[in-house]
Amino acid sequence: MTIMTSLSPRATAAPESGIVEVVNYAREREGLIPLWVGEGDLPTPDFVSRTAADALTGGETFYTWQRGIPPLREALVRYYQRRFRKALPPENFYVTGSGMQAIKLAIEAVASPGDEVVLLSPAWPNFAAAAELSGVRPVAVPLRFEGGKWQLDPERLQAAIGGRTRALFINTPSNPTGWTASHDDLKAILALARKHGLWIIADEIYALYYYLSGRAPSFLDVMEEDDRILLVNSFSKNWSMTGWRVGWIVAPPAMGQVLENLIQYSTSGVAQFMQRGAVVALDEGDGFVDENIAKAKRNRDTLCDALIATNRVETLKPDGALYAFLKIDGVKDSRAAALDIVDRTGVGLAPGTAFGEGGAPFMRACFLRDPNQIAEAAERLQRYILGR
Repeated sequence: MTIMTSLSPRATAAPESGIVEVVNYAREREGLIPLWVGEGDLPTPDFVSRTAADALTGGETFYTWQRGIPPLREALVRYYQRRFRKALPPENFYVTGSGMQAIKLAIEAVASPGDEVVLLSPAWPNFAAAAELSGVRPVAVPLRFEGGKWQLDPERLQAAIGGRTRALFINTPSNPTGWTASHDDLKAILALARKHGLWIIADEIYALYYYLSGRAPSFLDVMEEDDRILLVNSFSKNWSMTGWRVGWIVAPPAMGQVLENLIQYSTSGVAQFMQRGAVVALDEGDGFVDENIAKAKRNRDTLCDALIATNRVETLKPDGALYAFLKIDGVKDSRAAALDIVDRTGVGLAPGTAFGEGGAPFMRACFLRDPNQIAEAAERLQRYILGR
């Protein structure tokens, strides 16, 4: 027996990220414009970093509250009152070591090995992989793609629900497609969950990146107090804190001890000095977030207008999130195309093959970057597309 054959099959079956594969292939290239990962190019704002640094040097380095320090949970209360017009008590909030951990703990809380969770595809690949690591089978339901626009098909969603289904994973606004559920979509999904006694794991990390008006529709707008919904979120996108690995879950207070236990036996909580920075991000960071959203909208228009003008790209401007998900004429294998594009143009894109069923012919480009870089990337991609 070798080292590898002696490992857990669940561990060895964990897939390599198709996004990271391309990043590793070309991350050190000179003149690279990296649009492949889902983050902006600005560092964390100074008022957040300074607060965390002061707390670190001030000695806030001990074990702390598993559910999150009280000031952070109270800041989340204020954030939801301000942005979602929803009055929730601190007991609804649980601080996690990233949005990724929030998702993993949500799966562990509601599903057991052998169960199934249904997700909408194309989808950020980490959810399906996290489910599989927990012994839970992800079941993909493709969104409809017509005329460059993605749409939910409730009948497909209904057909995917079976006897082992325990939860629906709904990411809206969606990574990578930009699909954003309407209030009617959310009501239809919630009706299915109620009918079948299912949980909803709602990933609303891009809720503020909504380009029609205000924020995106949220399950908080349509749910009742006793609905089985876990909302997972992160500080990563709004406040340029991707490297901090701090997230949260909005959950029924009755689950408090269960979630505390899951946190205890995975990470034993988030460093207190990091949580201090997160408090300030919530309370003082609205202006920074609004500037990020405005920049993303301008860049979305710059990039998508250039791509659509080639008449060889099938896409529309997304209603939400941070990505152009584009289908270039003649591209069947987006993994090979991503490698070719970065070699020939110096623009790093994520291959649609990384995003599961329905994603193979697409490419994803994150547009939350310096506007000059986005304009340059648009020109390079235009030349590549028109030269094919």
